[in-house]
Amino acid sequence: MNVDVYGTLVAASLVLLLGNRLVAALPLLRKWTIPEPVAGGLVAALVLFGLHSFAHLDVSFDASLQTPLMLAFFATIGLNANLASLKAGGPMLARFLVIVVGLLVLQNTLGIALAYALGVDPLFGLLGGSVSLSGGHGTGAAWGKVFTEHHGLQSATEAAIACATFGLVMGGILGGPVAQRLLKRLGRDEGISTDNPARDAQAFEEPQAEQPTTAAAFIETLTLIAISLALGNLIAQWLTGTPAELPAFVCVLFVAVLLANGLALLGRPVAGHAVALIGNVSLALFLAMALMTLRLWDLAALALPVFSILVAQTVLMVLYAMFVTFHVMGANYDAVVLAAGHCGFGLGATPTAIANMQAVTARFGHSHLAFLVVPMVAAFFIDIANAIVIKLFLALPFFH
Repeated sequence: MNVDVYGTLVAASLVLLLGNRLVAALPLLRKWTIPEPVAGGLVAALVLFGLHSFAHLDVSFDASLQTPLMLAFFATIGLNANLASLKAGGPMLARFLVIVVGLLVLQNTLGIALAYALGVDPLFGLLGGSVSLSGGHGTGAAWGKVFTEHHGLQSATEAAIACATFGLVMGGILGGPVAQRLLKRLGRDEGISTDNPARDAQAFEEPQAEQPTTAAAFIETLTLIAISLALGNLIAQWLTGTPAELPAFVCVLFVAVLLANGLALLGRPVAGHAVALIGNVSLALFLAMALMTLRLWDLAALALPVFSILVAQTVLMVLYAMFVTFHVMGANYDAVVLAAGHCGFGLGATPTAIANMQAVTARFGHSHLAFLVVPMVAAFFIDIANAIVIKLFLALPFFH
C-alpha cells in the first residue's frame, strides 16, 4: 500500500495529535517525560509492524518531505545561533564537546571488544558504535557503503540503517527517564522552575507556546531558510569526494549561521519568533515522519551479536549520561537537560536531542545553556569529530 506525499503529511499530523493526546492522557508518559512525537510515532510504527507481521500488509509512505523538513530545522538552529552568545558559552561548549568525543571513543571501543568476544567481524562493532549511533542514519549509510566496498563487509549498509533505527528509538525513549532520575538526585522531581522566567525562553525551549509573528516576518524567515537549503546543498555537493566532505545538514546550518550574524551586523536581525515557529513545526513533523516510517521488522531481523552490541551501547549511554555528562557539566539542572539531550543524539539524532530537552524543560523549567550548547555540538561539531575518530579506529592494525 503506497501513501502519497499528501497522505504522508496528513498521517504525520495525525501522529503528532495522537502523541499530544497520549502524553496528556497517560501519567506514565508524563512521569518519564516522553516527547509527544516519540509517543505518537512509536504507536504508529507498532501498528505498521502489526500489519506487516500479521496481515502481511506493508504501508509505504512518500518520504520526500522528510529531508526538507530536517534541513529546515537545522537552518532554524543556524538562524538562532548568535555568535556573541556562542562566544559567551564557549568554555561550556568546549567542555561538552570533550565529553561527546569521549563517548565516541568508548562506543567504538565497546563495540569492537564485544564483536571480538562474540566472534563477528570487528567492523560490526564500529557499525554498532559511533558510526550509526552518534552518527545516525546518514553517517551509518555512508560508512556502510565504505565498509562493503573497501573492507568486503557484506550487508554493512543494511546493518548500519538497522542500528541507527534502534538508536533513534532508544534515544527518544531514554532521555526523559534519565533526566527524571537525575532530578531526584537534585531533590527536584515535580513542578516548573521559577528561577528561569518564561519571558527569557529561547527559540526552541517552548514548542507549545504561541509565537507572535507577522506574515512579512514569516515570509522573510522562509526566504532565509530557502537560501540556507539551496546554498548548503550546493556546498555539500562541491565537497563531495573531498577530504572536507560534510553532510548536507551541516553545510545548511553553517550558511544559516553566516546569514543570521551577517544580517545582525547590518542591523537587520532575523525574526526570532518566526524562526521558533517554523523550527518547532519542522522538528515535530520530521520526527513524526521519521518514527512512523520505522521498519521495526528490520530491528527484529538483527543478528543476535549485533543486537547484543546495541543493548550494551544503550547501557553505556545511560551510565555515561548519568555519571559523566551530568557531573562534568556541573551536576545542576542545566546538566540534567544536557544529559537528556546527550541521550538523544548519542544514540539517535539531533532532532531527538532537542525533543528530549523540550520535554524536560516544558515540565521543569528553562535551560538556556542546554539549548545554546547542544544544537551546535550535536548538529555541527560531532560529525567532524566522529569522522576523525572513525578514521583513527580504522587505522588500527586489526582492520588491515
